[in-house]
Amino acid sequence: MVKKDNKKDKESKYAYKKKSAWEILAKDQIKKAFDFCEGYKKFLDAAKTEREAIQQINEIAKKGKKKIKVNKEKEAAIIIPGKKKISEGLRIIISHIDAPRLDLKQIPLYEDSSSNVALLETHYYGGIKKFHWVTIPLALHGVVVKKDGKKVTFTLGENESDPIFAVPDLLPHLSYKVQAIKKLEDAITGESLDVMVGSQPVKGEFSDKIKTAILDELHKNYGITEEDFISAELEVVPAYKARDMGFDRSLIGAYGQDDRACAYTSLKAIMDLKNPDHTAISLYVDKEEVGSEGNTTAQVTTFLRSIIKELDPKADVDSVMLKSKVVSADVNSAVTPNYTDVFELKNASTLGNGIVMSKFSGHGGKYSANDASAEYVSEIRTMLNKEKIPWQTAELGKVDTGGGGTVAKYFSRLGMEVIDLGPAVMSMHSPFEVTSKVDIYSSYLAYKTFLKN
Repeated sequence: MVKKDNKKDKESKYAYKKKSAWEILAKDQIKKAFDFCEGYKKFLDAAKTEREAIQQINEIAKKGKKKIKVNKEKEAAIIIPGKKKISEGLRIIISHIDAPRLDLKQIPLYEDSSSNVALLETHYYGGIKKFHWVTIPLALHGVVVKKDGKKVTFTLGENESDPIFAVPDLLPHLSYKVQAIKKLEDAITGESLDVMVGSQPVKGEFSDKIKTAILDELHKNYGITEEDFISAELEVVPAYKARDMGFDRSLIGAYGQDDRACAYTSLKAIMDLKNPDHTAISLYVDKEEVGSEGNTTAQVTTFLRSIIKELDPKADVDSVMLKSKVVSADVNSAVTPNYTDVFELKNASTLGNGIVMSKFSGHGGKYSANDASAEYVSEIRTMLNKEKIPWQTAELGKVDTGGGGTVAKYFSRLGMEVIDLGPAVMSMHSPFEVTSKVDIYSSYLAYKTFLKN
């Protein structure tokens, strides 16, 4: 007979062990986390584009009587003056409010005579898996600026009474040669991501009767012509709402959680902030998903510099930046249960273990990365531990497996101390990303603590 040893294996008291946020947070805090996420889900539903996100942020800031500056409807900053002088540095949290999607081309509408449908041509935005975007319900959001300068706003496909749209796909019975035997990345091409928008022809002698009917409908309802598409920003996004996931409702499934999870939590953090030591800024930028290129992005610091000058006209902006500390509020990838091989599990983030601290990002040999100093990592770690805020540390996948970047590097180039902090996201860059409610709440707590010091 083999005797059972009921003694548990002992670990060194000096060993590091990741702790669950469900165990760290008190029962009342977990309830607060669930309540907090009700507002978060509403924000996700109302802010499916970068313009809509800035609009929501602006409305919330003004309602809360906070100072906000908006740049070109795609970038914003909420500012709360601190007790200390501007010359002693700022506390900045920066998040991005764009997300992967399908954008309409400049001349998108056409009729396919072989299938008797009208479609809109698209150009995908950001890093997507193209097969994710076929046969799912889609909505159309954005703006059209007509030749007279008047702006028409689109939000079509979100209400139950609205029509929705979809990218068609081929049935399995006929897809073997054109899809099944190809590599996954080649089975669905970018040029094939065209969105079906109608099939009823107009009566009369027209060469493209369905297209003509669609143009008539657009002019009747919105007063736009085909040429107006050229001066439009129309985005195709998933039509479904943010929802609780799991029998225990502990998870949230929704589009655009990268990076609106951080945008919302940093927004709530600065809205709840009072009398910070340093002047606090929550900054929201566009186009991170395409390399931060453009005049409303993290690469262009003119907006931030103008804010510093407005706060203190005599300030030496470069000196202020050298003394400032920044949290790049962006997400990391949660370990995916059916693809664990691409993660180095000791250094990977998981759902339910709190906000993720990413010392570095980039790819390969840390190329195109910010790599936070040991001193700054220690400062952030001490802050989180002192406030008993659940946290974990992670990198994005195994070395040489992949990688990714954030806006952190653009601010570190200005001499600021920068680190990435944000919740873990599963199925990142898909039309339906997943987060944990306790991670979302932990992010809010972390951002608020950072801004007040």
